[in-house]
Amino acid sequence: MVFEDCLKRNAELYPQKTAVVCGDMACTYEQLYQRTLTRMEELEKQYVKGQIVCVRVSSTIEYVVTYFALHMMGCVAAPMEHDMPESAFESVRRQLEPLGTPEGTADVLYTTGTTGEPKGVMVSHQAIIADAENLIDGQGFTHELAFVVNGPLNHIGSLSKIYPVMMLGATLILVDGLKDINVFFKAFDYPADKMATFLVPASIRIILQFSADRLAAYADKIDFIETGAAAISSGDMAHLCRILPNSRLYNTYASTETGIICTYNFNDGKCEAGCLGRPMKNSGIFITEQGMIACHGKTLMTGYAGEPKRTLSVLRDGVVYTSDFGVIDAEGMLHLSGRMGDVINVGGFKVIPTDVEDAAMSFPGLRECVCISVEHPITGSALKLLVAMEDGLVLNKRALALHLKNQLETYKIPLLYEQVEAVRRTFNGKIDRKSYRESS
Repeated sequence: MVFEDCLKRNAELYPQKTAVVCGDMACTYEQLYQRTLTRMEELEKQYVKGQIVCVRVSSTIEYVVTYFALHMMGCVAAPMEHDMPESAFESVRRQLEPLGTPEGTADVLYTTGTTGEPKGVMVSHQAIIADAENLIDGQGFTHELAFVVNGPLNHIGSLSKIYPVMMLGATLILVDGLKDINVFFKAFDYPADKMATFLVPASIRIILQFSADRLAAYADKIDFIETGAAAISSGDMAHLCRILPNSRLYNTYASTETGIICTYNFNDGKCEAGCLGRPMKNSGIFITEQGMIACHGKTLMTGYAGEPKRTLSVLRDGVVYTSDFGVIDAEGMLHLSGRMGDVINVGGFKVIPTDVEDAAMSFPGLRECVCISVEHPITGSALKLLVAMEDGLVLNKRALALHLKNQLETYKIPLLYEQVEAVRRTFNGKIDRKSYRESS
């Protein structure tokens, strides 16, 4: 079975139901299926079954149709950034398209490369179906739901939301990021009783800072919001709970390599920062002796395309060994402690930068920040906090240091502070820690 079998079934069961909406354009399930079949006939003139096909992503119905058509004809889709330079696109295409992939491979998805070189992750049709089932069971997707996707459709955070929506015959609404906040909120005017979306923490912060009242106006329609891809601050979690008191608010543990693993509704009265919930129905986790999170189950990647040695360094005996530190509490809930490559050694003390950043985020007027390591003549390295303030505000370094002193152990308090215009982020909202390490 492939995921696209759902399209034919939905075209028969719900032919006139709206399947996908993009701006002023929409198509029903019957139209979506017919357009996919037509597109498949066009692509069959260019590609053969099993071939890896690189395609530029876009938040359009046409892209969704092409993505489905590639799967239906037995090709492997390799979604690439829409604005990727042509030379880079061609370089990746030349590397990927001659490669063979295991039977049942659906996609090759590239990681963001924030902690190392980008890698082409092979994802199977089985993993796609298992991810869909995890989200349906873990977050309560329903046939009546309208889901707003506003992130890049070549990464698991947003791409994975297509799966449960299409599997259940729900409605998918495509928005091209938060470039125009009015377009994002207009999507929630869609005539559905239940709506949901996925937002990375950086997008949540923008909305809470500048449009919290507009989000609150849709509180009765928002069934749930999911976040992931990076750590969300405890302050933003609490703020979101206040303005959406009756909505489910999920923090999810997932990655390209592992698929969708755990989720936690932090609007449970506890609002635990760093908590990622229990494994979903098709997944399992354990903590290694080194304190790292290991994942098993049906959602795992098949491997890295063309890189068997790199695959073996991560995937062994049906287990993906991640670079994330974590603990499992007495209730079976996963708590994330940070990433191996992000930990900063200061005079023998191990500092997880997100601990510092989370504490700093509650400082008045602070918009965003990143904790980095810099050279120090005595300790070898020291903590430096780069801070972006709200428009017109100037950072009071002493006040921020005192603020952190009341919340953190002494060794976690940065020695240096610098005000910056903005924190460097990847296109999908993660702090670009790799760029800071390379420039330090």
